[in-house]
Amino acid sequence: MRKALVNTKVTVKLRKSVHHADEWYLFIESYPVYKRGEAKAKRVIEALNRTISTPVWDVSSVARILPDGSFNYKPKRDMNGIIQCKSRLDQEACIYADNVRKMRQHEYDSMALYSDRELEIMEQKERSAQDFIKYFNDIIYKRHPNSSDAIIVNWCRVGELLRIYSEGKPLPFKNISVRVLEDIKMFLLRAPLGGRKKGTISRNTASTYFSIVKAGLKQAFIDEFLTIDMSAKVKGIPTEDKVRATLSLEEVKRLAETPCENEVLRRASFFSILTGLRHIDISKLKWKYFSQTSNGGWRIDLSQIKTKKDAYLPISDQALSLCGEHPEDEEQLVFAGLQSKRIGIHVLPQKN
Repeated sequence: MRKALVNTKVTVKLRKSVHHADEWYLFIESYPVYKRGEAKAKRVIEALNRTISTPVWDVSSVARILPDGSFNYKPKRDMNGIIQCKSRLDQEACIYADNVRKMRQHEYDSMALYSDRELEIMEQKERSAQDFIKYFNDIIYKRHPNSSDAIIVNWCRVGELLRIYSEGKPLPFKNISVRVLEDIKMFLLRAPLGGRKKGTISRNTASTYFSIVKAGLKQAFIDEFLTIDMSAKVKGIPTEDKVRATLSLEEVKRLAETPCENEVLRRASFFSILTGLRHIDISKLKWKYFSQTSNGGWRIDLSQIKTKKDAYLPISDQALSLCGEHPEDEEQLVFAGLQSKRIGIHVLPQKN
């Protein structure tokens, strides 16, 4: 169904220069202009980067009355509406301005004939021509406003690697295909380490990075930059099972006997050993997360630290003793001053 035509009129107008007394800027004014989804009309002004100094004024048409009682007149136009000038160069500038006006008028007249579906198709074409890599970097902080530094760092690193992959060139949404995503996957499997480090990233890191790429594609599909959910079209990179190194009881005893200048780091390290909590959880641990159980023991409310599901971790008296005195202000961090991103546990080599 065709919609009612909108009478948008495009006109060439003059504006007095604030720098030169006898100079006027040529510009185009379009009104009323209705943006998609907006009910209120707008006035669109477009500069033409052209000035004239010899316009002919129509003394029979007053534009406004000035405070001193004199008049400002409208510019004289020919039968086609083109502003008239005394100078040949100025007249050519006015003819140029009118040609631009004709193009804009045609665009608005044609736009009024399009159906809503046709407008959607046009807008989708515009979105599909935009750069996915720029979009990806723009949504990092919008998508993760409250995320940990580690998540933000990973997203930023993926953004850098996508720039390396594309050699600094844009990657339009319309060019994203399964083949391109498979190519990105292969690139990540041999992607360089960040900073001054030499070598390539591990397979598990590549797996994490590609899952972030897929998350960006998923968001682009939600935001209608993609008409197909490309994230569902490709499989992730399988991870490798790694045997995690654990400390033996003998090693823990030796660690306890090893001097440590940083008392907070020492307490947090042993608290991690006794509870199994990661550094990221320990660094954010507050006293309000502790509660006493019915049998007089203590537990940590893990749901407040990481998830929305109820989860509790019972802790021993030995682990609790590493936390120090319980303050009145339960908003305080248990291990305040723990700044390192990783709890470094250095074990002395075994003696033969």
